[in-house]
Amino acid sequence: MLVLTRKSNQSIMIGDEIEVSVLSVMGEKVRIGIQAPQKVPVFRKEIYLEIHREGGGVQATDDGPPEPRPAPQSGGTVGELDES
Repeated sequence: MLVLTRKSNQSIMIGDEIEVSVLSVMGEKVRIGIQAPQKVPVFRKEIYLEIHREGGGVQATDDGPPEPRPAPQSGGTVGELDES
């Protein structure tokens, strides 16, 4: 893991298209801004994990921002094992 120190109003670049900026630091809270192409999905980690836990994913569309994929239909309830 690369660890960087940044102050408010400073940024880092990821590749040529993604910029992560520190907007403000207030106590233990850090506000960040992310500029990325619409084709690059950006989620808070807990949302990302929830999307993948539900069996979905993220699919980019040609005409707009990425949208979460619907979870596949298993016919059972969450946590139920299908032994057929």
